[in-house]
Amino acid sequence: MSFLIDSSIMITSQILFFGFGWLFFMRQLFKDYEVRQYVVQVIFSVTFAFSCTMFELIIFEILGVLNSSSRYFHWKMNLCVILLILVFMVPFYIGYFIVSNIRLLHKQRLLFSCLLWLTFMYFFWKLGDPFPILSPKHGILSIEQLISRVGVIGVTLMALLSGFGAVNCPYTYMSYFLRNVTDTDILALERRLLQTMDMIISKKKRMAMTRRTMFQKGEVHNKPSGFWGMIKSVTTSAPGSENLTLIQQEVDALEELSRQLFLETADLYATKERIEYSKTFKGKYFNFLGYFFSIYCVWKIFMVKFWSQHISFILVGIIIVTSIRGLLITLTKFFYAISSSKSSNVIVLLLAQIMGMYFVSSVLLIRMSMPLEYRTIITEVLGELQFNFYHRWFDVIFLVSALSSILFLYLAHKQAPEKHMAP
Repeated sequence: MSFLIDSSIMITSQILFFGFGWLFFMRQLFKDYEVRQYVVQVIFSVTFAFSCTMFELIIFEILGVLNSSSRYFHWKMNLCVILLILVFMVPFYIGYFIVSNIRLLHKQRLLFSCLLWLTFMYFFWKLGDPFPILSPKHGILSIEQLISRVGVIGVTLMALLSGFGAVNCPYTYMSYFLRNVTDTDILALERRLLQTMDMIISKKKRMAMTRRTMFQKGEVHNKPSGFWGMIKSVTTSAPGSENLTLIQQEVDALEELSRQLFLETADLYATKERIEYSKTFKGKYFNFLGYFFSIYCVWKIFMVKFWSQHISFILVGIIIVTSIRGLLITLTKFFYAISSSKSSNVIVLLLAQIMGMYFVSSVLLIRMSMPLEYRTIITEVLGELQFNFYHRWFDVIFLVSALSSILFLYLAHKQAPEKHMAP
């Protein structure tokens, strides 16, 4: 009886998570596109639902919700389903939609989709060879074989995002890094932009008048045709063609300059808005968060072990909430940056793959942050993985990502004032 009640609780939460993933898909990712493949929407929503369910089970482990046997069963079922999606279903459909967009392969798309999936499986399996992630006694088709390889990819992704985020968050929210932008700076840059646009317009007018003059003189209609005409047009030129070529080159250079000036102007407006925002209560709150993440970043870089058993219990819930929220925001920005009507299905499936691997890896890393008495069932389900390796690997990639982000943002911050002060 208790098992049925526990199962009904889990099924209800999974339905809610599935509905939230479905709404997020429709109202955020695909609000500007027509949904042509509902299988993509179902896969994304199912991946999101089972990923969130794993985090829910972590909270249940800490709070002691549900019977231990029920939690073990749902842990096992969730991991099997999420691995089936990440290793078999999503890669196959990614290959299928890629092949479907190629007209030459359209008739044999199922065959080529299988070939792409087999290629993925080969590299996915070879991925585990260089890393000490498994005990030799595990079988080829064991759950440990799959989750260990998914963990390597996911932990690498998490470390890269965490390293960049730990540096970019203070840089974005701390008022210390905001350069002083005045209305005079914005007006000066806008004046340069307007002068450049006036020069482009005047030169294009000159080009139009030159073409009109050439047309009236018959230099346009009397152009020889055919192969010898092309040779002659290369070796000889009309009296006004050289001027047109030079003016066009000047226009191209000015248009590139205008694009750069426009981006710099937009950046100055954004910086001014951030300065005004930093003076509000919410801005001061995020400024405090920036200092907090600065301390976290320095501590994570220079300390071997950041989370102790005393504070890990409190941070587990914060990690779960911020991980889901932060990943969804990142996925939305990434999708809008690179998506199109033809590639949107493939990109959504790639995002689902990244999301699933990210959440599975989060479970691997959060396990070490949990007190010992709450790790038992998670350890039994995950099997005899080399958990210490994943934490060491995370620290190495985090260090490389954080230091690279510090260098990149430092150079960008240093060059920005020089760029805006240029005459």
